[in-house]
Amino acid sequence: MCAVRLCGLFGVEQYCSGSNPGYHPGMMRDVPLLISVVGMATIKNSGRGFSSDRMRRAVASLMLLEALSLAVISGLHLSGVIAGGARPYNPGAAGIAEAVIGVVLLAGAVLVMRSPARGRTAAVGATGFAIVGFLVGLGFTVSGGQPADVAYHATVLPLLVVTLALSLRKSRARGLSGRAQA
Repeated sequence: MCAVRLCGLFGVEQYCSGSNPGYHPGMMRDVPLLISVVGMATIKNSGRGFSSDRMRRAVASLMLLEALSLAVISGLHLSGVIAGGARPYNPGAAGIAEAVIGVVLLAGAVLVMRSPARGRTAAVGATGFAIVGFLVGLGFTVSGGQPADVAYHATVLPLLVVTLALSLRKSRARGLSGRAQA
Protein backbone atom coordinates (compact mmCIF):
# COMPACT_ATOMS: atom_id res chain seq x y z
CA MET A 1 0.00 0.00 0.00
CA CYS A 2 1.35 3.41 -0.91
CA ALA A 3 0.80 6.58 1.07
CA VAL A 4 2.23 10.04 1.59
CA ARG A 5 3.75 11.31 4.82
CA LEU A 6 5.21 14.63 5.86
CA CYS A 7 8.99 14.88 6.02
CA GLY A 8 9.76 17.93 8.09
CA LEU A 9 8.85 21.36 6.78
CA PHE A 10 10.16 20.99 3.29
CA GLY A 11 8.46 18.05 1.72
CA VAL A 12 6.37 14.97 1.66
CA GLU A 13 7.56 11.50 0.96
CA GLN A 14 5.71 8.85 -0.99
CA TYR A 15 6.33 5.49 0.55
CA CYS A 16 5.08 1.98 -0.03
CA SER A 17 4.90 -0.67 2.67
CA GLY A 18 6.75 -3.97 2.29
CA SER A 19 3.45 -5.83 1.90
CA ASN A 20 3.00 -4.26 -1.51
CA PRO A 21 4.22 -6.76 -4.13
CA GLY A 22 5.29 -3.89 -6.41
CA TYR A 23 7.39 -2.25 -3.69
CA HIS A 24 11.00 -1.41 -4.34
CA PRO A 25 13.27 1.22 -2.77
CA GLY A 26 13.21 3.27 -5.95
CA MET A 27 9.59 4.16 -5.23
CA MET A 28 10.71 6.43 -2.40
CA ARG A 29 11.02 10.07 -3.36
CA ASP A 30 10.71 13.52 -1.88
CA VAL A 31 8.47 16.15 -3.41
CA PRO A 32 9.87 19.57 -2.52
CA LEU A 33 7.30 21.88 -1.05
CA LEU A 34 9.27 25.08 -1.13
CA ILE A 35 6.16 26.86 -2.42
CA SER A 36 4.39 26.04 0.86
CA VAL A 37 7.27 27.48 2.88
CA VAL A 38 7.19 30.62 0.72
CA GLY A 39 3.41 30.71 1.10
CA MET A 40 3.63 30.47 4.88
CA ALA A 41 6.14 33.32 4.97
CA THR A 42 3.94 35.55 2.83
CA ILE A 43 0.72 34.78 4.73
CA LYS A 44 2.30 36.49 7.74
CA ASN A 45 2.71 39.73 5.75
CA SER A 46 -0.43 39.61 3.62
CA GLY A 47 -2.84 41.49 5.87
CA ARG A 48 -3.09 44.62 3.70
CA GLY A 49 -5.74 43.23 1.38
CA PHE A 50 -5.86 43.37 -2.38
CA SER A 51 -4.66 46.32 -4.43
CA SER A 52 -8.19 46.86 -5.78
CA ASP A 53 -11.70 45.47 -5.74
CA ARG A 54 -11.18 44.38 -9.33
CA MET A 55 -8.13 42.31 -8.34
CA ARG A 56 -10.05 40.77 -5.44
CA ARG A 57 -12.90 39.75 -7.76
CA ALA A 58 -10.46 38.37 -10.34
CA VAL A 59 -8.69 36.20 -7.74
CA ALA A 60 -12.02 34.97 -6.34
CA SER A 61 -13.23 34.14 -9.87
CA LEU A 62 -10.08 32.17 -10.65
CA MET A 63 -10.40 30.28 -7.36
CA LEU A 64 -14.05 29.45 -8.13
CA LEU A 65 -13.10 28.24 -11.62
CA GLU A 66 -10.37 26.02 -10.16
CA ALA A 67 -12.75 24.66 -7.50
CA LEU A 68 -15.37 23.91 -10.16
CA SER A 69 -12.84 22.05 -12.31
CA LEU A 70 -11.79 20.03 -9.25
CA ALA A 71 -15.42 19.16 -8.51
CA VAL A 72 -15.85 17.84 -12.06
CA ILE A 73 -12.61 15.81 -12.12
CA SER A 74 -13.26 14.52 -8.60
CA GLY A 75 -16.71 13.32 -9.66
CA LEU A 76 -15.22 11.60 -12.69
CA HIS A 77 -12.67 9.80 -10.55
CA LEU A 78 -15.10 8.80 -7.80
CA SER A 79 -17.76 7.57 -10.25
CA GLY A 80 -15.24 5.40 -12.07
CA VAL A 81 -15.47 7.24 -15.40
CA ILE A 82 -11.74 7.91 -15.13
CA ALA A 83 -10.29 4.67 -13.82
CA GLY A 84 -7.28 2.47 -14.35
CA GLY A 85 -3.65 3.32 -14.08
CA ALA A 86 -0.78 1.57 -12.39
CA ARG A 87 0.43 1.67 -8.81
CA PRO A 88 0.87 3.90 -6.84
CA TYR A 89 -1.94 5.82 -8.61
CA ASN A 90 -5.41 5.27 -7.15
CA PRO A 91 -8.38 7.02 -8.85
CA GLY A 92 -10.55 6.82 -5.72
CA ALA A 93 -7.91 8.45 -3.56
CA ALA A 94 -7.31 11.04 -6.29
CA GLY A 95 -11.03 11.88 -6.31
CA ILE A 96 -11.09 12.39 -2.55
CA ALA A 97 -7.95 14.56 -2.62
CA GLU A 98 -9.37 16.66 -5.46
CA ALA A 99 -12.64 17.11 -3.54
CA VAL A 100 -10.76 18.31 -0.45
CA ILE A 101 -8.64 20.74 -2.49
CA GLY A 102 -11.79 21.99 -4.24
CA VAL A 103 -13.56 22.63 -0.92
CA VAL A 104 -10.52 24.53 0.40
CA LEU A 105 -10.43 26.69 -2.76
CA LEU A 106 -14.18 27.30 -2.56
CA ALA A 107 -13.92 28.33 1.11
CA GLY A 108 -11.00 30.60 0.23
CA ALA A 109 -12.96 32.22 -2.60
CA VAL A 110 -15.92 32.84 -0.28
CA LEU A 111 -13.61 34.47 2.28
CA VAL A 112 -12.02 36.60 -0.45
CA MET A 113 -15.44 37.97 -1.41
CA ARG A 114 -16.93 38.28 2.08
CA SER A 115 -13.95 39.67 3.99
CA PRO A 116 -11.84 42.11 1.97
CA ALA A 117 -9.48 42.66 4.92
CA ARG A 118 -8.67 38.95 5.30
CA GLY A 119 -9.32 37.89 1.73
CA ARG A 120 -5.73 38.10 0.60
CA THR A 121 -4.57 35.83 3.41
CA ALA A 122 -7.34 33.35 2.59
CA ALA A 123 -6.42 33.41 -1.11
CA VAL A 124 -2.72 32.83 -0.44
CA GLY A 125 -3.41 30.04 2.05
CA ALA A 126 -6.01 28.21 -0.06
CA THR A 127 -4.09 28.55 -3.31
CA GLY A 128 -0.81 27.52 -1.67
CA PHE A 129 -2.56 24.45 -0.25
CA ALA A 130 -3.95 23.65 -3.71
CA ILE A 131 -0.52 23.98 -5.36
CA VAL A 132 1.04 21.64 -2.81
CA GLY A 133 -1.82 19.17 -3.35
CA PHE A 134 -1.39 19.37 -7.11
CA LEU A 135 2.36 18.75 -6.85
CA VAL A 136 1.76 15.67 -4.70
CA GLY A 137 -1.01 14.50 -7.06
CA LEU A 138 1.17 15.09 -10.08
CA GLY A 139 3.81 12.83 -8.56
CA PHE A 140 1.29 10.00 -8.25
CA THR A 141 -0.27 10.71 -11.63
CA VAL A 142 3.01 10.74 -13.55
CA SER A 143 3.95 7.44 -11.85
CA GLY A 144 0.87 5.55 -12.96
CA GLY A 145 -2.09 7.72 -13.96
CA GLN A 146 -3.87 8.21 -17.24
CA PRO A 147 -2.61 10.76 -19.81
CA ALA A 148 -5.80 12.79 -19.29
CA ASP A 149 -4.95 13.15 -15.58
CA VAL A 150 -1.43 14.32 -16.38
CA ALA A 151 -2.87 16.84 -18.87
CA TYR A 152 -5.36 18.10 -16.27
CA HIS A 153 -2.61 18.66 -13.69
CA ALA A 154 -0.37 20.31 -16.29
CA THR A 155 -3.21 22.68 -17.25
CA VAL A 156 -4.54 23.68 -13.84
CA LEU A 157 -1.22 23.90 -11.97
CA PRO A 158 -0.03 26.97 -13.93
CA LEU A 159 -3.45 28.57 -13.37
CA LEU A 160 -3.04 28.03 -9.63
CA VAL A 161 0.42 29.61 -9.76
CA VAL A 162 -1.04 32.64 -11.57
CA THR A 163 -3.76 32.88 -8.92
CA LEU A 164 -1.14 32.78 -6.17
CA ALA A 165 0.96 35.43 -7.95
CA LEU A 166 -2.05 37.73 -8.26
CA SER A 167 -2.87 37.16 -4.59
CA LEU A 168 0.66 38.11 -3.56
CA ARG A 169 0.74 41.25 -5.67
CA LYS A 170 1.48 44.22 -3.42
CA SER A 171 -0.89 47.15 -3.03
CA ARG A 172 0.40 50.39 -4.40
CA ALA A 173 0.65 53.45 -2.18
CA ARG A 174 -2.07 55.93 -3.06
CA GLY A 175 -1.82 59.70 -2.72
CA LEU A 176 -4.57 62.17 -1.86
CA SER A 177 -5.77 62.20 -5.46
CA GLY A 178 -6.40 58.42 -5.34
CA ARG A 179 -3.86 57.76 -8.10
CA ALA A 180 -1.01 55.34 -7.69
CA GLN A 181 2.26 57.04 -6.84
CA ALA A 182 5.54 56.07 -8.47
